[in-house]
Amino acid sequence: MTNGLVPGVFDAIATEAVAGYDKIVGLDLRDVAVDGSLHKAPAGGEGTGKSPVDRAKLGWKWSIATDAVGIPIGWTVGPANCNDVRLLAPTLEKVSGRGLLGEVGTLWLDRGYDGAPTRHWLSEHGIDDARVTKQRKVRQPGGPTKDPMGLRWPVERTNSWLSNYGQMRRNTDRTMRHRLAQLALTIALLITAKLIDWRNRWSPVSAPIR
Repeated sequence: MTNGLVPGVFDAIATEAVAGYDKIVGLDLRDVAVDGSLHKAPAGGEGTGKSPVDRAKLGWKWSIATDAVGIPIGWTVGPANCNDVRLLAPTLEKVSGRGLLGEVGTLWLDRGYDGAPTRHWLSEHGIDDARVTKQRKVRQPGGPTKDPMGLRWPVERTNSWLSNYGQMRRNTDRTMRHRLAQLALTIALLITAKLIDWRNRWSPVSAPIR
């Protein structure tokens, strides 16, 4: 990704993958979740920062929005020390750029997004059903349990899938545009695998493509 290739090409590939999935299977936008994911960037460079979860080593972060089953519909990147709330607007602007923001039913966020800037941006863009899920202990028969965290699990699972790619976990690019290109290409591969799984859903061999 550092050989001069134009990142826009990879973004176009990912856009085609999202559109293809929507046409063949259909995006489920009744519930959309957004979350960030921190990873290593040992080579440093533009758009990296000290990771708050890795002894201040250099790292990067992606922020991604997914539909109800975990299909990516918008994403951006930033340094590891960038608060998730600062990446929310550019992530959702990518969703808007695909013409999907108006179709979002409920938007699920974790407590890191809670605050006036988030509420202001969502209000400006007509998103009136956003739920910030906060885990807390509640008293029930048989002992204390925890409230469910809402429908954030699809985006968390997608972050886990993306982290399976080595260049995502430990990225050695030195510019943000190349990291975006890497992320877009990985997302295109992920969606392609999901489309292959869909095609083979009635196959006697049930093992998914990963």
